[in-house]
Amino acid sequence: MLFADEDQVIKATRDPVAPAQRSAEAKAKIGRRHREDGAPIHSFKTLLAELATIVRNTCCTSCAHDDPTFTVTTQSNPLQRRALDLIGQLVV
Repeated sequence: MLFADEDQVIKATRDPVAPAQRSAEAKAKIGRRHREDGAPIHSFKTLLAELATIVRNTCCTSCAHDDPTFTVTTQSNPLQRRALDLIGQLVV
C-alpha cells in the first residue's frame, strides 16, 4: 500500500512520475543551513560521515594469543546519539 492510497485527494491530483517538490519550509531550512534550534543541517552523506567517526577497538594486554581482550568504543556526541536512537526505532 502506498502512502498516497490513504488520501484520495492527493492521489487524484499528483503526478506519480513527476519529481517531488520541496515545501517552502524545507527550502527555507536549506537556505538557513541551520534548524530553528541553531543545530546545523546535515545531508545523509554528512550524517554518515559523522557516524563513521565512532570507533570500536579490541585491545589486549600483551601479544600472546590466549591473553584476554577488551573492547573500547569511542563516546558518541549528541548528534551521533540522536541518529543512533532514530536508527534503533526503525522496524524491519
